Amino acid sequence: MTPLRADMFDEICPSTLVPLRMADKWAPLVIRCLEEGPRRFSELRVPIRASAKALTTSLRRLERDGFVSRSAVGRSVTYALSPLGESLLAQLEVWCAWASEHWDDLLDARDPVG
Repeated sequence: MTPLRADMFDEICPSTLVPLRMADKWAPLVIRCLEEGPRRFSELRVPIRASAKALTTSLRRLERDGFVSRSAVGRSVTYALSPLGESLLAQLEVWCAWASEHWDDLLDARDPVG
């Protein structure tokens, strides 16, 4: 087997811009929740069931990467998909369909008894 090259990923490699990094498990859920329009933080917490800290971190990353916009009017803050975020919806649907199709395989792979 050939060893991995140290320069395998260029400093400006597009992989650093990949939307919805796999490490952020809440990002796809946030995007689905915002699919029908703007939502308040407290609304997002109900179906997502993430800690406030985890959801805040995910929202900040999505905002930083241009997928979500944050609007504040007085003390009321809402989050909405940006046009860039909306462009992910079709891809997210493909991921969801794949997961649904392979649901049993995914559960079996996680089963420690096997």
